[in-house]
Amino acid sequence: MENSVIIVGSGLAGYAAAREIRKLNTALPIVMLSADHGGFYSKPMLSNALSSGKDPESILNGDAVKMGSQLKMSIRPFCRVTLIDQERHELTLTDGERLVYGQLVLALGADQVRLPLSGNGIAEILTVNDLDDYKKFRDVLTGRTRVCIIGAGLIGCEFANDLVTNGYRVDVIDMSAQPLGRLLPRVGGAFMQKRLEAAGVFFHLNTTARSVDQTQQGRFRLTLDNGELIESDIVLSAVGLKPRTQLAAAAGIQVNRGIVVNRLLRTHRADIYALGDCAEIEGKVLPFVMPITHAARALAATVTGNPTQIHYPAMPVIVKTPSCPTVVSPPDFSVKGEWNVETVEDGVKALYQDDAGNILGYALLGTAIKEKNNLTAQLPVVLK
Repeated sequence: MENSVIIVGSGLAGYAAAREIRKLNTALPIVMLSADHGGFYSKPMLSNALSSGKDPESILNGDAVKMGSQLKMSIRPFCRVTLIDQERHELTLTDGERLVYGQLVLALGADQVRLPLSGNGIAEILTVNDLDDYKKFRDVLTGRTRVCIIGAGLIGCEFANDLVTNGYRVDVIDMSAQPLGRLLPRVGGAFMQKRLEAAGVFFHLNTTARSVDQTQQGRFRLTLDNGELIESDIVLSAVGLKPRTQLAAAAGIQVNRGIVVNRLLRTHRADIYALGDCAEIEGKVLPFVMPITHAARALAATVTGNPTQIHYPAMPVIVKTPSCPTVVSPPDFSVKGEWNVETVEDGVKALYQDDAGNILGYALLGTAIKEKNNLTAQLPVVLK
């Protein structure tokens, strides 16, 4: 075990790291510790699984046994780490067992943010952060007709589109004046809202939920800050993610918004790395698939003996809202610029540009998504 790589986490980041390491070294011992079943699946599939005809069982690509055999590594499901002793290169598990690592990769993911709500129904509010959560959501969805989603960000809008397309009444609440408030300029947000409303989504914007109460009939009554009341069979919270940093912080590893790593994805502690939703690289936390893919390749090279710095190209995000096809390349808003928006036929083209006219980011909606490849080629890299 002293020469092994131990990966804590079996999500997309953990498996991406394991796959890339195995491509470069077929003999290096790899151990994956998973807090859940340890199987591999694509988390982004969860928000449009209904429309894709996928049930929870079919989303799983392989269980821990299959994946361990495929990648020639040991996967330990239902295994949690309680302590990292970076001086001894040792992990302590919940049952007291201790494991020695050569190199440690933290792929801990992120937790769903919970709003401070009141009411007797808050314990029944659902979140979907993994496959087990999604199984519970689908079980509860059976026989129900109304779903209320708190949060009109990327995940909230994707779930809203998926649900309304499959016949559910969907209400979406957000304190922003528009859906995807952090990603789209005002005109783009209005276009998204109009398209999703045409599909059947009901938006409640510029307000937030104050309380969630369960009625005697088993339904939920949400009271909003503006005094509006909404009744629903299910309440789904999708207000954002918070990187899991507690384990690292307790070990004396530097954390900020995420676990702080350098361009080698290394923490300031020797032989401890982090990637994925839990990691912060040069002030950036990038909870999307493409950053994980690039990070896993660089990390694999480093832990197999070829120190390789991470480089992020422009990485557009495809929003899974078929009622309003959308592609976004979020700009770095710390760089001075402004949105220049053009309404095209049945679409919106928004370019975030500096004073010299250089494109720093974009948002393309509707028919404008056809310009994705051309505009992406003009974007600056995220990390050189």
